[in-house]
Parts: sequence; structure tokens; C-alpha cells
Amino acid sequence: MTRFLLYFCVSLALVSCGRLSEVGQVPDFNTPTAGNEVFAMSVAPLPEDRVAAARHEGASLWTAGRRSLLGDRRAGARGDILTVVIEIDESAEISNSSERSRSGSEQMGVSGLFGLPELADRELPDGASMSGAVDTGSSSRYAGDGAVRRNEELQLRIAATVTDVLQNGVLRIEGTQEVRVNHELRELLVSGYVRPEDISRQNEIAYDRIAAARISYGGRGQISDVQQPRYGQQITDILLPF
Repeated sequence: MTRFLLYFCVSLALVSCGRLSEVGQVPDFNTPTAGNEVFAMSVAPLPEDRVAAARHEGASLWTAGRRSLLGDRRAGARGDILTVVIEIDESAEISNSSERSRSGSEQMGVSGLFGLPELADRELPDGASMSGAVDTGSSSRYAGDGAVRRNEELQLRIAATVTDVLQNGVLRIEGTQEVRVNHELRELLVSGYVRPEDISRQNEIAYDRIAAARISYGGRGQISDVQQPRYGQQITDILLPF
């Protein structure tokens, strides 16, 4: 037991050392030097096929290139950047109740069973009788009530990068954003799959048009640390059965 307590204290000390080094310090940014976004923007993809340009395209006043006046500047290749518009305003309210009741009673008397009740009454004290040999009763009641109320509102915009283009033309996007205010760092992560035709002319995509969307908005810092229960409380909540 002593050895177990020693190991437990050493483990807590090691965990606390990492947290103690952050006292009085602002949370650090994640350096965006690696990851799918940087890789997609720094490595040029191989062309699927080689198409020779026509001779008349060099002398044309209006070209179909992305840099031309009438060109399509929407994201469509790996490494391109588009804007994800997140506007969530949802509310839900669910309420239900149930009630069940049941009652039953049974009564059985043995008054003339070969004279046994009369014989038993002689041995019983005054006032006692076997006229009602068996008398049972039961009742039960159950009632339940539940309600769920949820209200969410979130308005954000984030730049995401096309990290891959599938064979059917669907684009895989990923985007990260970090904003630090004083000692609190807010993180926004978004990823999913979009169709090129769902991207607007302003090179924007709404969050509800992203398939397999994964949107995370949280933070780390002093405020987030205070809102979380202590390690000991989290462990006891898991281990204690009551």
C-alpha cells in the first residue's frame, strides 16, 4: 500500500510539473510549419493529363485562365484557399412525461377448516382471532418527467485550404485558426468535403454544404482551465460507483 501511494504521488508530481511551467505565461500558438494545409500549398500536384494549348489562345483577348478578367477564381485545386462561413443558429426543446400506476388487493380467510381456526383462537390471547387467516395487498406507482432545452448561436468565418482532390472532383478541405486575447487562446478547426459547384462566386462555402463536417471551437488558457474540474475530481467521478 505504501508503494502504491508513493507511485501515485510521483505520478501527480510529474503531471503537475508540466502545468506549473505555464503559470503566468500566455498559451503558445501551434506553429503552422507542418500539416496537411502546408503540405498542400507547398507541393505542386502532378497533372492528370497534358493538354497542348491551341495556337489561337495566345492571340485571344479573352482567355479562360484563372488570372483573366472572366476567369473562375474559385478554389478547385490542391493548395487553393476558400472561405468557410459558419452561421449556426439552432434551438430545440423536447419535453415528455409518463405516469403509470397499479394497485391490487387479495383477501382469503380460513374460518372453518376442520375447526382449526377455533382451536387456534383458544390458544391466542384475548382479542386475537384466526378469522382472517390470509390478507394481502399491494400497490405501485411510477412517474417520470424529462425536458431538453438547447439554444446555440455561432457566427464565424475561417479560411480553409484544399488538401486533396478526389477522383470524382470532390474537394477535401481543412482549416485552422487561432486567436489569442490576453491569456486565453481560442482555436477554430474545420474539415470536410465539398463539391466545387457549391462554392460561390465569392469563393465561399457555407458550413451546411460541407459533407462529413467537423467543426470545433474551443480554447485553452486561464479561463478554460478554471472551467474544468481538477484531475482528482475527474478521477473520483470515474471510479466512485455512487
